[in-house]
Amino acid sequence: MPKASKSAGLSGVERRSVELDTIASVLPIDRRDELAELLTDQDVETLRHLVNEGMGANTLRALTSDLAYLEAWGLAATGRSLPWPAPEALLLKFVAHHLWDPEKRAADPDHGMPADVDEKLRSQGFLKSVGPHAPSTVRRRLANWSTLTKWRGFDGAFASPALKSAIRLAIRAAPRQRLRKSAKAVTGDVLAKLLATCATDSLRDLRDRAMLMVAFASGGRRRSEIAGLRCEQLTVEPPIEEPDGPPLPSLAIHLGRTKNSSGEQDELVYLTGRPVVALNAWMTAAKIDSGSVFRAIGRWGTVSRRALDPQSVNAIIKQRVEMAGLKAGEFSAHGLRSGYLTEAANRGIPLADAMEQSRHRSVQQASSYYNNATRRSGRAARLL
Repeated sequence: MPKASKSAGLSGVERRSVELDTIASVLPIDRRDELAELLTDQDVETLRHLVNEGMGANTLRALTSDLAYLEAWGLAATGRSLPWPAPEALLLKFVAHHLWDPEKRAADPDHGMPADVDEKLRSQGFLKSVGPHAPSTVRRRLANWSTLTKWRGFDGAFASPALKSAIRLAIRAAPRQRLRKSAKAVTGDVLAKLLATCATDSLRDLRDRAMLMVAFASGGRRRSEIAGLRCEQLTVEPPIEEPDGPPLPSLAIHLGRTKNSSGEQDELVYLTGRPVVALNAWMTAAKIDSGSVFRAIGRWGTVSRRALDPQSVNAIIKQRVEMAGLKAGEFSAHGLRSGYLTEAANRGIPLADAMEQSRHRSVQQASSYYNNATRRSGRAARLL
């Protein structure tokens, strides 16, 4: 048993760090050392089990992120790690700490999340915004809490009438406008301005130009999908014949299992023309023929073997937004996803065709971009 003897002399935190390292290739973790202190042995074992079950990487990342937050909140609010299963009273406390009325908080400092809990979570980097959480965030964390509880073989109180009532009343008392992940969509005209900032043949310009074009043209890929893109996912397709010009290069991207896919389904999208040319130019200049496609570039222009992380993808896009003279706060990586569908609507592309490329499963969600693109100029908005 060489593995057991290797970790026999390690402390609990060190052992958990090693265990988290063993699943990092499937479940990238940026705050591994901090997580090792927050998570229990049982938490890490649950994550390892989910990796072995073949759960999608995006889902695992979301579960890990929420589990880390829940454990951090539990320690700050109760002084102990989360109990499994969590009693109904603890679930109600979670709702009370995260969904509250700002007006009532102004008159009653004890309303909402206690100041010491708030301060602790902020010092750890778990709380950044001010005010109550978005109801969707609270619901998602409760749903993931419930999922993790079931994976541990327990039943929880997540369907209790008291909890459902508390959430409903809290949302009603603390209305909050639902904002898009990116305030503005990166439509074709905005994308053109961003690409104009990548006009040279420098490695950074070649990489960022290819990244922007690939992310947009492949249906508005999520930043995690762009960061995780590997050469092994790309296959060259026969050129697309054009009646009035030369054939267009074509490429297929095998996305594997994504946030919206199920089972062993392999999601597939295509690139044609300019995005393929831009991608080939970057990979040739950076001498990339295997491994990660979009990589960090060192201070002296050295291309790293390390892939960009999703946060870096978002930061690069915001940097290009500023270089284009736009407001960085109005755009994010998700703007490429919403922008793709908005641009498709503006160009009269059928919704079903656009969804084939974006891989949206929800017609309601995808159609909202189409509706928003046409409502402003439609007859219903011009009755007078």
